[in-house]
Amino acid sequence: MYFDPRHYHYMGIGSGMERRKNIKKNTGYQGEGKRETGEKRPKMAQTVGDKGLYLLAMIVLICAIRVVPLSAVPPSSHPHRKSSVLKMDEAILTVSNELQSDMVVSWLSDHCYQCLFQPLGEVPAALEPGIPSVVDFTVGTQHPLTLQLNSSPVNLEQCRLHFHFGEHGKYSLWVKNLNDPSEVNCSLVTETEPVNSYLPILFAFLGFTGLAVLAAIGSTIMRLEVVKNLLLHWGNAMETDRLINSELGPSSRLVESSVEAAMPATAGRRLRSLDTFRGFSLVIMVFVNYGGGRYWFFRHESWNGLTVADLVFPWFVFIMGTSIALSISGSLRRGALRSHLLGKVLWRSIQLFLIGLIVINPNYCQGPLSWGSLRIPGVLQRLAFSYLVVSSLDLLVARARLDNLPMDAWWYPVCECLLYWPAWLCVVFLEALWLYLTFLLPVPDCPNGYLGPGGIGDFGQYPNCTGGAAGFIDRWLLGESHIYQTPSSRVVFQTKVPFDPEGTLGSINSILMAFLGVQAGKILLHYSDLHSKIISRFLIWGFILGALSAILTKCSKDHGFIPINKNLWSLSYVTTLSCFAFVLLGVVYYIVDVKRWWSGAPFYYPGMNSILVYVGHEVFEEYFPFRWRMANSQLHEEHLAQNLVATSIWVFISFVLYRKKIFWKI
Repeated sequence: MYFDPRHYHYMGIGSGMERRKNIKKNTGYQGEGKRETGEKRPKMAQTVGDKGLYLLAMIVLICAIRVVPLSAVPPSSHPHRKSSVLKMDEAILTVSNELQSDMVVSWLSDHCYQCLFQPLGEVPAALEPGIPSVVDFTVGTQHPLTLQLNSSPVNLEQCRLHFHFGEHGKYSLWVKNLNDPSEVNCSLVTETEPVNSYLPILFAFLGFTGLAVLAAIGSTIMRLEVVKNLLLHWGNAMETDRLINSELGPSSRLVESSVEAAMPATAGRRLRSLDTFRGFSLVIMVFVNYGGGRYWFFRHESWNGLTVADLVFPWFVFIMGTSIALSISGSLRRGALRSHLLGKVLWRSIQLFLIGLIVINPNYCQGPLSWGSLRIPGVLQRLAFSYLVVSSLDLLVARARLDNLPMDAWWYPVCECLLYWPAWLCVVFLEALWLYLTFLLPVPDCPNGYLGPGGIGDFGQYPNCTGGAAGFIDRWLLGESHIYQTPSSRVVFQTKVPFDPEGTLGSINSILMAFLGVQAGKILLHYSDLHSKIISRFLIWGFILGALSAILTKCSKDHGFIPINKNLWSLSYVTTLSCFAFVLLGVVYYIVDVKRWWSGAPFYYPGMNSILVYVGHEVFEEYFPFRWRMANSQLHEEHLAQNLVATSIWVFISFVLYRKKIFWKI
């Protein structure tokens, strides 16, 4: 799930300079390279329904492919410099120096907290009065920048300006004296307007929204009495029911058997909202893993803060915990032995860990895995560890029956917590251990409790302290060659030491995330037929966790006690994402399982085959049709189209597997 920053060109700034006579020479920065089984239905009706869904899926793919030729600005709008020269998220800055001293240009990104200015280049003194020295630089456009101009060699600051450059724009910065020779004026002029690189996202959103509207209209038409009578005329009643109950539309108005309608959702049939939530998280995960159109907000945050890519893995862990609570409770009701269930949990965890080990070390195609460079932590490995610990805790405290509780007892309103206090005690102990190791463990050459990125962050004082205790424990326990070599902090903070975002210390907080998911499952079990109580408790938990996050972070990105940090899986990161998860799950539960306004499609299908989709998208990432040679790899629209097509294909594959009743379970 984590990105290799070598596969992406950062908003970085290039440099270059040369004294010349009225002839501009372009010098650019070269960034690092890269990057439930249902009842049987009539065959004829199934064929008709499948054809409609196949057709819809093909329309999705065609619409995504059509995003490719969309261009925000025509090529003719770049008369001074061909857009092919500039890479993605870059612009040209021309600095014209009319002063009689050399100027050193430095830059600082707003995204780089407490960082030192980085040299951009040097602009020679003016050739003669009225004839400036001119140098071109390549600057980044993802985030606003602060430019600083110092005279050389005395290193005296002459001017400083803050600006957000636009992609493929061309800008001129004039440095000159006004009437007073001691006063320096710096003025920035836009020569060529930048392109709007966000238009492809708008077109893609409108396209998929249009398809959803068409699907809803088609489902509504299928429920009209005229259409029903027409279908009855064409076929038998069972075929008609099959057509009307298509997976494309809501299921709230469909005819159900009295047994199923009276059955609580968690008692005997699968909650569609859980699979929908899981599938939603998985689809976004696949999209961002494939590149997310190379937009910065679809990549992982460099250090503190949140992007779209940082949301989905914790949600997947959360919903895994919810499924654990429901699954173990159901098995105990059916008479399964706890020891037998513990053995199955252990075996599943081993399988997950081994699969993850293979997936993140892709050189298995070239021969045996090399222990010298084998990365040990990973997404599936962390899922395996969290699943093992949380399932074991729930097996210790889970109850086979919940219908014999005294509803008049004083503790009943909070029974979903008090009944499982031993598990809560274990989780609190683990969290206390995380706090102790994070803030009190001595780390060589680093301050205690350091949570920074190292590198040029914190004014370059701790360049080799990336992640503090979390990074130190992984390097000591696993070795530098067995953890992630190119963390996202390298992109902005220029860190040099390896750091693994799925490391050992952060796994403690992933256990907390999964256990909060178990708490959501307990709420569903205890109030299975009381929808208002389920939703109200979800909202209460969301409010409590949100308030805790506000305290830990001081409602800021970098100034809190414990900032939100995906790399560290900090406590505030878990409380914040759990807050979002409780609220979002409550909304999906209300829409899908209570009101049945929506069947959960298309996210329901990958949610039913999550392991297969995740492993498959990792293994076949570099193969057609998930990847192809682009006409211009420096355009967001081409990457967005490719990533949307690849993600849509996996949704379509999961739908086909669902129709064929093929599910990969471990």
